[in-house]
Amino acid sequence: MGDSPLIDSLRKAVEAAPQDVPLRLHLAGLLLDAGSVAEAVSHIGTVLAAEPTSAAALDLMQRAVGAPASSQSSTTAPPMPPRPAAPGWESDAPSDDPTADSANRSEADLESEFDWDAAARDLGDLAAPMFLDGDEELTEPAYDLEPSTIRLADVGGMTEVKKRLDAAFLAPMRNPELRKLYGKSLKGGLLLYGPPGCGKTFLAKAIAGELGASFFSVTLADVLDMYIGQSERNLGEIFATARRNAPCVLFLDEIDALGQRRSQLRSNTMRGTVNQLLTELDGVGASNDGVFVLAATNAPWDVDVALRRPGRLDRTVLVLPPDAAAREAILRHHLKDRPVSKIDLAAAARRTDGFSGADLAHVCETAAERALLDSAATGAVRMIEMRDVDAAIGEVKPSIGPWLESARNVALFANEGGAYDDLLAYLKKRKIL
Repeated sequence: MGDSPLIDSLRKAVEAAPQDVPLRLHLAGLLLDAGSVAEAVSHIGTVLAAEPTSAAALDLMQRAVGAPASSQSSTTAPPMPPRPAAPGWESDAPSDDPTADSANRSEADLESEFDWDAAARDLGDLAAPMFLDGDEELTEPAYDLEPSTIRLADVGGMTEVKKRLDAAFLAPMRNPELRKLYGKSLKGGLLLYGPPGCGKTFLAKAIAGELGASFFSVTLADVLDMYIGQSERNLGEIFATARRNAPCVLFLDEIDALGQRRSQLRSNTMRGTVNQLLTELDGVGASNDGVFVLAATNAPWDVDVALRRPGRLDRTVLVLPPDAAAREAILRHHLKDRPVSKIDLAAAARRTDGFSGADLAHVCETAAERALLDSAATGAVRMIEMRDVDAAIGEVKPSIGPWLESARNVALFANEGGAYDDLLAYLKKRKIL
């Protein structure tokens, strides 16, 4: 026998309004009454996926698998067989009425006749498991790690920075036998600092590629939480995730925000977060073997001094604005997929001394914009030419000026122990001092 016109109409209505939960549940109830259990379960499962605590949907699901429905059900359930009468109330003699005999059967007998395997197949993956094994996880991992395919050879120029990275960080890790011979420890991390937009994150990914390690980038938003103690737990989970996925480069971006000087903090919450970071870097609760900690900041003078003591972020590399070779490589990278004609990259690199990598990307974007607007105005598409690049260089100004002013004051008046000698040498070379 076919379905009633009402059920057919409700099917079409649900297709037209799939988010209408009461309508879908009404259809599921009618389907159960009509014996179409599998289709009813599909509709109920759709509701439970969106509203796991829906009482009406749960009651209908109980009906579908043969369990007694609660009194809150929004759809009238068929009456369940009555329990057998207690001794002394009714006669235990068998009845001539087969319906009465069926009603007097125990609930255990009725349950034994229900096909639970068929019900499980009907349910499929619509309902989540009630219990988990010890090896299963209730939720998906909160953090994403990515493999790094970038190598230092992909970083244009920056010869001095690469040498410093190799001496301070990479060479001991690439040569375990020599490291063992000389007793070189792998404890501690590396702090990259310099003006904004000069490729510190790109360098960190290149280091991960050199080490054949996963790259795990962490920002302030991944750590801070409004609830007391949760920020510290987030940090603990971040380091635990890195340890489980070793070898791993754990990159702490904007470390001056996450590890700010505690003497400048007004919040006990942030103070606790810095303390937790110190504990994790020391590997107090678990070993950090295979976890290579890198951090980046524009303002290392704002980082808590305890974070920079030996065994933590004790190696420092200054990442300066790109040199001529690096500027040429950056310009080439940002123009290679655009329609260009007769671009003199060497001349453009010479004219952009003091530009950051972000400034150079903006130059290329501005040059492309000029060519696009000209093509739209004339109706004739043309290539990006050197005149567009020259005009863009004249229009875009270097963005690192404010940083240089702050760095100058630090190098002159706060260079305790020669921590910023490399910065001082750069400023003298640029005749900023």
